[in-house]
Amino acid sequence: MNLDSALSPEKRLEEKESLLKELQTRLDELDHPLERSSNDSEPEVRKSRAAVIAPEPLHENLEITQTRVKKTISETSLIVKSIQKNDFLSRLDDEQITMMVELLVSIEKNPGESVIVEGSEGESMYIVAALTKVRLWCIERQTYRTIMTNKSKKKREQMIGFLKTARTLKDLSDVQLSKIIDSMEEVKFQNKEVIVREGTEGNTFYIILKGEVQVTKNVNGNQREIRKMGKGEHFGELALIRSSNVFEDTAVPDKRSQKTSMRLKDLVPVLYQEGRYQGDPVTLGVGGFGRVELVTTLHHGKYYALKRISKTHIVAKRQEAHVKFEKRILMEIQCDFIVRLHAAFKDTRYVYMVMEFCSGGELWTKLKEIGRFDEPIAVFCTACVVDFGFAKELVRGDKTYSFLGTPEYMPPEIIQNQGHDFSADFWSLGILVYELLVGSPPFSSSEPQKIYAKILDGVIKFPPYLGEGAKSLISKLCRWFSSINWHKLRVGQVEAPTVKLIRKGPCYINFDRFPHDKTQAEEEKSGWDDDF
Repeated sequence: MNLDSALSPEKRLEEKESLLKELQTRLDELDHPLERSSNDSEPEVRKSRAAVIAPEPLHENLEITQTRVKKTISETSLIVKSIQKNDFLSRLDDEQITMMVELLVSIEKNPGESVIVEGSEGESMYIVAALTKVRLWCIERQTYRTIMTNKSKKKREQMIGFLKTARTLKDLSDVQLSKIIDSMEEVKFQNKEVIVREGTEGNTFYIILKGEVQVTKNVNGNQREIRKMGKGEHFGELALIRSSNVFEDTAVPDKRSQKTSMRLKDLVPVLYQEGRYQGDPVTLGVGGFGRVELVTTLHHGKYYALKRISKTHIVAKRQEAHVKFEKRILMEIQCDFIVRLHAAFKDTRYVYMVMEFCSGGELWTKLKEIGRFDEPIAVFCTACVVDFGFAKELVRGDKTYSFLGTPEYMPPEIIQNQGHDFSADFWSLGILVYELLVGSPPFSSSEPQKIYAKILDGVIKFPPYLGEGAKSLISKLCRWFSSINWHKLRVGQVEAPTVKLIRKGPCYINFDRFPHDKTQAEEEKSGWDDDF
């Protein structure tokens, strides 16, 4: 007799519901493999590489020319509530939310029409205003970024103006004032709250950004008002005199690389010697902008990594200036810790960069193979790393507002379009240290928006096996590198602990394998690469 047929219909239904719940739980775990409960001590090693966000150009003249759209009280309320319920947008300030509300435009979609197609590059953000025949509030990405960036740039310029009115600071340069601003934080005080009491030693400098400060003096036991201070005024200058640390600019030496006689036609592809891709050209890596292939000279004298990028893709993504800048700066830099650019070429379909071939393979591949690195290897790799994916030349004190990078590695100031500088690299370095030691970055999710919300929350959970030095470095970028002799590292006299990760075999053995791509990019003849 079938056991299932002997059960009552109610019992069978309960068992099926229980099975469905279990399957749903497993499905959720597959969809969000990196989101673990707070009781789990070890984060899961991620199995796929994170996508990189390219630095989309933002016009220097950040003017919003879009017409403001009038909205009813109920429409405004709906939009504000939607923003406040969003993990990421809820962190905007009142001024930014007001700008967004004013600039959202209403669009309508009929049943069956697509709003966003999966896999397409989104240009706008939508808030659903109705169901069935859909009405949505829409704002373009560039408009949103301009709102965020404008606020930060204007606030910074305003702060520099305020600082210049302080007697103690009036002779400092904009670069030095900018460093002071970077050291300041915004603090809110409630009405009637005491900021500084008369007679106490002042150790803080204040600038009033909003509201009024009442200054009182004790006269015969009573607090008598002396004056009121408002926006832009400041107090506590003596604190700056007691402790001042403004660094001077340092000159960066200009290095030029030697010209090469290499020709593109002299380079031939290296072929896989075995495996399922035997006889096909070796592909070292595949990215959003092209492929990197292993090539050698006609006489097999030396191996090179040939980076090939589609020109039509560059133009479509508005990356012409970025690609030209990458080529120029790589040609100028001569550093043993940065992969070298030997030559650059172009044709009607592609631009090519002939790079130094590093036979040890990609750091990511080795991390994926063994799960996580022990501390000596992580220390060595981090000490050698230079983060050069999307570089930008900055004068000390300047800020850039490019939105770029790998979501898991982005610092809060990039996410919030506040403007960033060299300190963004320190944040990313801390994330790298964590991922090398743990196998997964500290802020992870299958959805970028959730990653950004976690980064802004800033809560890092450390597995129990991490050493105190590593925890301290990741949290504060402290003295984790005490075991590194920087001079020996610089001149190549350190025995690399990574040698034990390297497998022996063909020159491509340490790289992932990729199928050969026989398709050709379309021709692109706009002329942006005339001087490439």
